[in-house]
Amino acid sequence: MTSPERIAEHLVLPGVLTAEQAAETVAGILAVQREDGAIPWFRGHHLDPWDHIEAAMALDTAGEHEAARRAYEWLARHQNTDGSWYAAYHDGDPEDVTDHGRESNFVAYVAVGVWHHYLSTGDDVFLDRMWPVVYAAVEFVLALQQPGGQIGWKREPDRTPVTDALLTGSSSIHQALRCALAIAEEREEPQPDWELAAGALRHAIRRHPERFLDKSRYSMDWYYPVLGGAVSGPEANARIDARWDDFVVPGLGVRCVLPNPWVTGGESCELALTLWAMGESDRALEILTSIGHLRAANGNYWTGYVFEGERAVWPEEQTTWTAGSLLLAVAALGGEEATVAVFGGERLPRGLEPDCCD
Repeated sequence: MTSPERIAEHLVLPGVLTAEQAAETVAGILAVQREDGAIPWFRGHHLDPWDHIEAAMALDTAGEHEAARRAYEWLARHQNTDGSWYAAYHDGDPEDVTDHGRESNFVAYVAVGVWHHYLSTGDDVFLDRMWPVVYAAVEFVLALQQPGGQIGWKREPDRTPVTDALLTGSSSIHQALRCALAIAEEREEPQPDWELAAGALRHAIRRHPERFLDKSRYSMDWYYPVLGGAVSGPEANARIDARWDDFVVPGLGVRCVLPNPWVTGGESCELALTLWAMGESDRALEILTSIGHLRAANGNYWTGYVFEGERAVWPEEQTTWTAGSLLLAVAALGGEEATVAVFGGERLPRGLEPDCCD
């Protein structure tokens, strides 16, 4: 169990986390993790693969590498034969599937987590073990890529593909493909088809919003193209500035969806991570500081807060992925090497967009 004395300097951020607070938050995630490695949202709720991986990455930032490894081993043991995972497992029980859909961005995210764990530990045996898992996951996802470059949302339980694409999901997949390519390069197993797919996806995200379902009311669609690395430089700054006042509630955090008066910890931490990746560390710190009101007495974090009418924490749940996103954002601001590399783009391939674009 992580103690304050073991908490690395990169998880201490004035106004956000002390060493004692960071240790409590890490302990909160560990307390939810099952013996088999599964990390549900909280005990009695479901596990989805994306949030399971987010929590595992957070454990690696705290030096809890064995616990993180067990989380990835859970994925390796329960991967479907087509390379996917189901969208939801009750309490992380692989025998109790509550959503048999297979969502593309959920499946792709394993590449981000595996690359992050490898950079955290240098464990070549782990990378060898997980390479077939990552390969199969990427192949499942790319089978859903559409002619315009965007990635279809999911396969239904009967395996019917849903070709409608989500901008947030495709942006997350863009980051995952870059991590998968980094893994392939580390193993000296080049994957040129993945490079072409990533380039086409990046082009769709940057230049063809009409290829995605309109979810512009959601803050994730605002910042995820930047967080996923598809949009950068002046274009990223313009994108974030354009809707800042729509989504950021000063002193409280980031709205999840307009026009609802509801700020959420996960979106706030992801925006902070996005701002840090853009070189806007001051604004990132401001956002992280603003969600201190979501911290529970036990060191966990409430999912969100309704700030108009009958103001209240809502829903009344403390999720591992909210705590995980906070730890990852703090680790990035603190200069933790693996997190900086994964979310800052270091050691990830660049220049994937086709030279000739329609």
